[in-house]
Amino acid sequence: MKTIKEITVALKSAEYIEPWMEEIKQDTRAGVQKAWGSFEKRLAKRQQMIVAHKEKCQFDMSFLPHADAFAAGVDEAGRGPLAGPVVTAAVVLPNFCEALVGINDSKQLSKELRENYAARIKEHAVCYHIHFQPAEKIDELNIYEATKQSMAASVAGLAVQPAVVLVDAMTLPIQLPQHSIVKGDTKSLAIAAASILAKTARDEYMEQLHEQYPQYGFQQHAGYGTKQHLEALEQFGPTKHHRKSFEPIKSMIKG
Repeated sequence: MKTIKEITVALKSAEYIEPWMEEIKQDTRAGVQKAWGSFEKRLAKRQQMIVAHKEKCQFDMSFLPHADAFAAGVDEAGRGPLAGPVVTAAVVLPNFCEALVGINDSKQLSKELRENYAARIKEHAVCYHIHFQPAEKIDELNIYEATKQSMAASVAGLAVQPAVVLVDAMTLPIQLPQHSIVKGDTKSLAIAAASILAKTARDEYMEQLHEQYPQYGFQQHAGYGTKQHLEALEQFGPTKHHRKSFEPIKSMIKG
């Protein structure tokens, strides 16, 4: 008879119900039943994720003119911060890829999961492109227009031209057919993937910026207007990476 530890380890590595588990289900030891319960919960959660994944895939495919066409998802990260770029991403995914099960709006995922999924997306995507719109351009154009132009640049950078572009609540200056989808990162797999690529790319950028300007704490707040960030601005003033058209920086400069 296998030990409880051996059974627990075996169940943790299993992805499906297999014939050898019949004996486990009949095992009355409390530790075995606890391990079996955890396994069943994990399988149920996995099944829910597969169902959600198929729904997102079907949502994207509903916009395609034919089965062999591709949809691009587009999203952004960083419209609200006082510093750093707004980052946009466009991504074209295969019509179904089991490795991408679990992808969701980046805001619903932990940092570790976002980074894990970002690596998977880059590995399995048909193509993707990430664009960084700097603070200077944001000040020149305004954040809304700067984001739109960045999104359009992301689409233009794709190696494979999609048949349709799905955008999270934005209409872009592009010639391709497009659909602006409210809360698109919760409905569309491609938009959710784009949100993950944009968010992880921006976080990495802000962590690198932290190394240049450690006094601002960019690693902690990613440029958002936290108390720590505002106090640093009062003490050290804005850098070239701060958005001069955003308050309170705009008033600080005038003062």
